[in-house]
Amino acid sequence: MAMTLVVLLLLLPVTRVSAQEQQQQQQTPPEHVVQPGCRDKCGNITITYPFGIGAGCFRDDGRGGFQLLCDDSLPVPRLTVADYGIQITSLSISTGEAHASLNATRRCYNSKGSVISQGGPVAVPLVGTNLLFSDTKNRLVVLGCPNLGYFNGIDGYYVSGCMAVCRPRKSTASGSCTGVGCCQSMIPPAVDYYQPYLLDIPKSKGDLIIYVNSVTCRYVFLVEATWLHTNYTSKNHNKTDDFAVPVVLDWAVRNVENCRGARKNATTYACRSTLSKCINSKNGAGYRCGCSKGYEGNPYLYDGCKDVNECEQKGKHACYGVCTNTPGSYTCQCPPGTSGDATVKNGCQPKDSFTLAVKVVTGISLGVLLPFFMCFWLYLGLQKRKLIRTKQKFFELNGGLFLQQQIHNYNGNSKGTGGFKIFSKEELEKATKNFAADRVLGHGGHGIVYKGVLEDKTVVAIKKSKMMEEAQTKEFAREMFILSQINHRNVVKLLGCCLEAEVPMLVYEFVSNGTLDQYIHGGKGINSDRAFGTCLRVAVESAEALAYMHSSASPPIIHGDVKTANILLDDKLTAKVSDFGASKLAPTDEATIATLVQGTCGYLDPEYLITCLLTDKSDVYSFGVVLLELLTRKKALYLDGSAKDRSLVLCFMTAAKVGQHQELLDRQVRDEMRIEVLEEITHLVIRCLNMSGEERPTMKEVAERLEMLRRYQHHPWAQADGNPEERSLLVMNQQNVNYKFTQDYILDF
Repeated sequence: MAMTLVVLLLLLPVTRVSAQEQQQQQQTPPEHVVQPGCRDKCGNITITYPFGIGAGCFRDDGRGGFQLLCDDSLPVPRLTVADYGIQITSLSISTGEAHASLNATRRCYNSKGSVISQGGPVAVPLVGTNLLFSDTKNRLVVLGCPNLGYFNGIDGYYVSGCMAVCRPRKSTASGSCTGVGCCQSMIPPAVDYYQPYLLDIPKSKGDLIIYVNSVTCRYVFLVEATWLHTNYTSKNHNKTDDFAVPVVLDWAVRNVENCRGARKNATTYACRSTLSKCINSKNGAGYRCGCSKGYEGNPYLYDGCKDVNECEQKGKHACYGVCTNTPGSYTCQCPPGTSGDATVKNGCQPKDSFTLAVKVVTGISLGVLLPFFMCFWLYLGLQKRKLIRTKQKFFELNGGLFLQQQIHNYNGNSKGTGGFKIFSKEELEKATKNFAADRVLGHGGHGIVYKGVLEDKTVVAIKKSKMMEEAQTKEFAREMFILSQINHRNVVKLLGCCLEAEVPMLVYEFVSNGTLDQYIHGGKGINSDRAFGTCLRVAVESAEALAYMHSSASPPIIHGDVKTANILLDDKLTAKVSDFGASKLAPTDEATIATLVQGTCGYLDPEYLITCLLTDKSDVYSFGVVLLELLTRKKALYLDGSAKDRSLVLCFMTAAKVGQHQELLDRQVRDEMRIEVLEEITHLVIRCLNMSGEERPTMKEVAERLEMLRRYQHHPWAQADGNPEERSLLVMNQQNVNYKFTQDYILDF
């Protein structure tokens, strides 16, 4: 039985492209590929000028081929040449090629040799365009046997063709296209018209040589030569359907013969980039443009060619030394101290610059200096060990072991810290640039505060304290652990501490908007339309923070240095009480513990000055001074004033006794305050400033009273109707307020 030629024609989609084309399409398109404002994509195909979609987006030189159309209505957008209908699958500026997809011409026969079906293009014209069929990349292929296929030009004359015959199956060569079942032929240059034909060979008696192993359908088509290597085989046969194949088109600017003619007319010259060059077309008349050596991009656009960084293209430009990019090129030199050819692997060798004399001097120098350096490094090693021992000593003295154990017990495992961390000295030095002067946030009575940035970019405030008493040192770790548990929105969070220094350092959360003292006296100013409302809110928040430490903390905590400089404001002017440098844990028994008096003049509790016993009522007194500062916008202490005017508290008490205390209040505060609120807050300040601690209110009472006044100040009628206690403010009679000052009371100040 006769054996037909076996031909494998893979079922290719219309938009199938070669592996090289797919790689080109997956690459990111370079900059400046199209005219400004024009479309640069159709599906996954990059459009590069002189091609373009739409008016003004393609080169219009009177010839077709550069104007493209994109049909986005299809599932896969289809790109075609306008007026010619040829489907384009990829474009290349560097090679001057366009890949298209054409259907193969098919004719099928029955057993008697009569045609039963056919398909494929009748003609593919490129006449008058900038496109030509590539003579080097394409082949005319005839499949099936017996088959004589060819194509004609526009004049109707034969251009190229070949004949495929049949042979017995055992004589068929697998995977070849040399005339048995498949033949191929080259095409001449400058082909701009393709009209395929299949010549029928009638089957007659005695034609066994021609018709043995014949196939039903026969094909003729123009195809990219590489297609035969990847898609043709003899394992599949009797193909009867239609299919598409890739074709390579050479494009060029073809309105002139060559570059010489193109340069004569600068207006129509296509190579626009100053870094471009002209290349004569190898297929037909015309020319192409390319970027000069060392540049890449689109030479058809102004400033379209860009410098190539050869140093980043290791595969293309070998350099095993120091690579330096230059405009249009690069340099490759051996590293310092070596010489040779840097473009060759292991081409750079160390220089032998040592003469005999230099070697002798070097040897003697090493013999003398080596013992010295050994002693020096030994000294450094001993100093380092001494420093480590010193840090460990301070760590233990400051209660580091106790604090570690407390953190471990609190969190249930050795790794957790509950948000509180023991920092090393090196971490804080790095965070503050070794405690640089430009990182200082402020100076206080207990130390200097620095701004620090931790390794995780957290901004913190680091308190570097002054000397501390031995008794304080012993209790420091316990107090720090208790302070770290404070969690209140108006208290600056203690994040950790460093125990490796002689005096421990504290790490707090960073509050960005300065201190209340700066807003009252430092020129920043609370310049809102309701200044007193802001002041009153800050006072309420500060009082609530102190009340929380006195009443809710376990054990209770006494601040010990309440002042406007220790009340910080965030970006929303929310108050945050800070600086626990003088804070104490309230005693749990009746024993009184006398300590050296600490605090700030002008804010110190007179009873504390006498007894040296710090109590929660000491914080109440200091907070009363803060209230006075908010109301009067005056400093708590003027050292350069007269004897009677130095103390703000004494001035206020003296004025209040004769009913002139309103004159000390800030004018804006007086204008905004209701008279009943003024009298009530004056009475609260006087209670806080009482010489006897027992007579002062608690911070909880102060916070509640201030909150009541704040709400009444904003909504007097609504609040009064809803709360009997606040409604009493409406009927307050300032004439009945009796402050009961005595001469001794005033003289005590």
